[in-house]
Amino acid sequence: MLRAGLIGLPSSGKTTLFQLMTSAREAPRTHGKAEANVGISRVPDARLDQLTALFQPQKRVPAIVEFADMAAGRGEAKTLLDVVAYRNADALLHVVRAFRDAAVAHPAGSIDPLRDVRTVEEEVILADLVVAEKRLDRLERDLRKSQAVDLRREQETLTMCSAALEAGRALRTLALSGADAHRLRGFQFLSAKPLLVVLNLDESDLADTTAPAAALARWLGDAQAASIGVCAKIELEIAQLDPPDAAAFLADLGLAESGLDRVIRAAYDLLGYISFFTVGDDECRAWSIPRGTPALEAAGAIHSDIQRGFIRAEVVACERLLSRGSLAACRDHGELRLEGKEYPVADGDVITFRHAT
Repeated sequence: MLRAGLIGLPSSGKTTLFQLMTSAREAPRTHGKAEANVGISRVPDARLDQLTALFQPQKRVPAIVEFADMAAGRGEAKTLLDVVAYRNADALLHVVRAFRDAAVAHPAGSIDPLRDVRTVEEEVILADLVVAEKRLDRLERDLRKSQAVDLRREQETLTMCSAALEAGRALRTLALSGADAHRLRGFQFLSAKPLLVVLNLDESDLADTTAPAAALARWLGDAQAASIGVCAKIELEIAQLDPPDAAAFLADLGLAESGLDRVIRAAYDLLGYISFFTVGDDECRAWSIPRGTPALEAAGAIHSDIQRGFIRAEVVACERLLSRGSLAACRDHGELRLEGKEYPVADGDVITFRHAT
């Protein structure tokens, strides 16, 4: 499951976007004043719809994305580090105000998306710097007692990170080795997480959402950062409509898909996530995993018992299954493959895991 934490200055429309992403699904879970509202969104996937129509199962279970929402204005980024939902997030979604509304004052007095992105980025970097410096102080004391190799390497990695943070660079911009990245994993630094900037636009700007995002994309200039434009207010209104009316409304706005779909797709692309499917008479389900995940780990996404008892994976591409009409027909045509533990699962794979009980 993909987890995303929403951040943004007051009046950016962050809560409206949270409502859009989780609307009419599950009520958010609130964890007290220091915690976040957490809600889920079911990932739209036409392939799952087609597989469900083919198998007519008792249950259709889409992949889900979990969103966490907590105020993150000036001085609050440090607090985010103490919130489990944000520490465990796979990515941050920074909602930035680009809409004009005289009735809703901007805390800085004017609309300037690039300035706001920089403001919150600076807060997140500062919060990470505090964490890094505290750990470096502790490491210095520990190294006086022991010159353990692991402690020395951790100190070297954190010193490099601290220097980058002091220079105003997010940790996601660093080209860290696998070992260095692994050492940092336990800290869950916010600035190391992939960043999706969501520009909250005026309705009049929806005809071309790429132009406003382009300037930000140039500034972000990083493989683990991207931007997208939506109008959360109008999209939330559309989300309350019946599907035919919603489709007509989107068409009138010149949009091929909803803001929910576009944000989730952008988050998937940013993180390199894909979906595979399990099918049967009882259930058709989509599962989200990072691209390149081996079959053994994909089995673990379903259940640890399947991973432990893994024997093989029976795999067919979704489009071939839909074309043939059954797994048996795919097997007869030699399109149902047997794959081992190291097979890198591909987007759209339909997999049956054979395992010992």
